[in-house]
Amino acid sequence: MRTHSKSEILVFFSIVAIAILFRFYHLHQTPPGLYPDEAMNGSNAIVANMNGDYKIFYPENNGREGLFINLQAISIKLFGNTAFALRLVSAIIGVLTVIGLYLLTKELFEWHIAALSSFLLAISFWHVNFSRIGFRAIMLPLILVYLFHFLWRGLKQNRLEYFFWAGVIAGLGFYTYTSYRIAPFILILVLINYFLFLKRDFSYTHYEYTRHRLFAGTALLLLTAFFIALPIGIYFLNHSDQFFSRAGSGLFVFTQQNPLQSLGESVIKTLAMFNFAGDYNPRHNLSGMPMIPWPIGVFFVIGFFKELVHWIQRKHGHLSTTHTLLFSWFFIMLLPGFLSIEAPHALRTIGVVPVVMIFAGRGLWWVFSVLGGWYKQAAVQHNKIAAVTTLCFVCLALGVYEFNRYFNVWAKEPITNVAFDQSYTDLANKLNKLPRSTPKYVIVAAPGVLVDGIPMPAQAVMFLTDTPSKELQKSKNIYYLTVQQARTFLFPPGSVRYTLQ
Repeated sequence: MRTHSKSEILVFFSIVAIAILFRFYHLHQTPPGLYPDEAMNGSNAIVANMNGDYKIFYPENNGREGLFINLQAISIKLFGNTAFALRLVSAIIGVLTVIGLYLLTKELFEWHIAALSSFLLAISFWHVNFSRIGFRAIMLPLILVYLFHFLWRGLKQNRLEYFFWAGVIAGLGFYTYTSYRIAPFILILVLINYFLFLKRDFSYTHYEYTRHRLFAGTALLLLTAFFIALPIGIYFLNHSDQFFSRAGSGLFVFTQQNPLQSLGESVIKTLAMFNFAGDYNPRHNLSGMPMIPWPIGVFFVIGFFKELVHWIQRKHGHLSTTHTLLFSWFFIMLLPGFLSIEAPHALRTIGVVPVVMIFAGRGLWWVFSVLGGWYKQAAVQHNKIAAVTTLCFVCLALGVYEFNRYFNVWAKEPITNVAFDQSYTDLANKLNKLPRSTPKYVIVAAPGVLVDGIPMPAQAVMFLTDTPSKELQKSKNIYYLTVQQARTFLFPPGSVRYTLQ
């Protein structure tokens, strides 16, 4: 049975409290407005709640896996058709991911590094930001940390129940976000690496037993994942065009005139986003700022190269699987960024955030271990106290820095209002205040893919006015027209008209 010191328990719950603070503070008003992609999820959720048809895949808006939207449908039932209801799901998932990273990193290393890694994730602008937006991509880090946590416990303890839960989570991943489709390659590399070192590292008797359990566990994992993912697999067999819908959107390097040049540029930009120039989309980042602020970025670089040296030297036999996991996770989950002409792209590469924080936590712990000669090695009690105090001060400073960047800088930038289409929310509020008896018409001039014949940006107004379907529009006396339709439409007397641009 594992024992936990009072210090570890206190630190763990402190980190969870920090994660909650960063994800729930002012969630009802930050970010401002409601971006149409978020609203599209909400509109689907409202309709699903109405007719009880909770889909595994929603084809509108280039197609989206259904698990996240169905969770948002539950939130809407509880809190109504509000931006808060959509974003609450993301915030809860964000907190659970911080907890999962702690559990995983403790399996890989020990609790001090787990504490630092999960703390850095708890305060990370990158992860905090997407934990407060209603995008399904936030589920990807959650799935990955718990998948690898249970896999690691299965490998270390040779217990089949952990392989089973890893399989359940692996299967659920296919219902979350498009980028997850490449995650199984990480599993494959980790399992191959672990198997290759078994015979060298164990005695014959132990080797035979461990090999048998590894094969049994792997088979259980794969079969469980297969049956969990089978429904969405069957769906895509019958709707193959939807499986490849985003690949054909023209945003990938291999659809460009010079694909190799585009690939090279995307790789460079993606690798540079951590410490040099990050995502320029103001919804995703403080425009152009590195995805990791420089103090944490330094620790990330140190941790990355420290582990890279260990991995190359392969000092630890089958335990080098730790490094295989970290680096395969890092590079494979960067592939969506490498393959996008919109690089650097913080959303498509969100699956890499947990492992980046593991590297950063590893680097931070190593720096203080070396500079302080500290903690377990501290010969004098006051040296230990000074080292711990210094580390706490550094963590506090990093937390204040990231809190300020998100809530006082990014959230108050005028461009943030524009990025989240605050004007659409303002229009929805106007419509909600008008009498139901007044015919209300929204002329949608904003460009976008069509959803039921209306450009998709109108979804922000549709969701917030509870009018995502024709029946609801009729009951609320709110109607949507394209510019072309409005030119020949005879508006009834007493009606009001607004243009959504």
